[in-house]
Amino acid sequence: METFSHRVNSYIDSWMGPRDLRVRGWFLLDDYIPTFIFTVMYLLIVWMGPKYMKNRQAYSCRALLVPYNLCLTLLSLYMFYELVMSVYQGGYNFFCQNTHSGGDADNRMMNVLWWYYFSKLIEFMDTFFFILRKNNHQITFLHVYHHATMLNIWWFVMNWVPCGHSYFGATFNSFIHVLMYSYYGLSAVPALRPYLWWKKYITQGQLVQFVLTMFQTSCAVVWPCGFPMGWLYFQISYMVTLILLFSNFYIQTYKKRSGSRKSDYPNGSVNGHTNGVMSSEKIKHRKARAD
Repeated sequence: METFSHRVNSYIDSWMGPRDLRVRGWFLLDDYIPTFIFTVMYLLIVWMGPKYMKNRQAYSCRALLVPYNLCLTLLSLYMFYELVMSVYQGGYNFFCQNTHSGGDADNRMMNVLWWYYFSKLIEFMDTFFFILRKNNHQITFLHVYHHATMLNIWWFVMNWVPCGHSYFGATFNSFIHVLMYSYYGLSAVPALRPYLWWKKYITQGQLVQFVLTMFQTSCAVVWPCGFPMGWLYFQISYMVTLILLFSNFYIQTYKKRSGSRKSDYPNGSVNGHTNGVMSSEKIKHRKARAD
């Protein structure tokens, strides 16, 4: 296994070029195999989980969902704060920022972006809760695509461009996740559900995030500063796929169903997410979750 892992990593290095030595030895980063195995296990559970649960009673998972959402809210808030402070400390340029020009701020940025990468592994639990609660209609292509790709993409980001111009999308996404997971946590309190009005705007915020990230990435193409061009082109391409998929989700969820009150239940799904505490036993048809 060690020989196979060495061959895989050697092939990746020959294809991608030299890694950033500042993250050498960091947990899960030296070897791609663990990240790949986590992804394969995730996809296998997505495939086999609903089959296993088919003739079994759904679990409510209520005792787990509340602390899970709370922890992800706090983690997202921590990452957002650290990312903003790193950008401020290093005087990061919005239009283009190299990976070796921020001094100590780059080290701070790398530390928080590692947590951002690791959070994508934690968020696999979103899907597992769907399976345990038999919310299989929430396990859409968009949901699985977004979860599976983000973990792998950020393994590569952390090894080759762990700071600099990589900051923007993670910063915006952390802010959106503060709103999103706090919504799930608050929705666990029945008395608060009528006051949770912002779920529709979370999807809009995500679309704004993707568009702005694509614009900010394009700026570094137009006004280069030494940040690797290949990464910029990949980022733009990936943002296009997310814009298309999330736009389709938004249209299907909010535009075509805007005239039907039946499709808008209290504490319903946000961007395809329904991992808040809900009466899943009573509601059979709900909106899907996008990410």
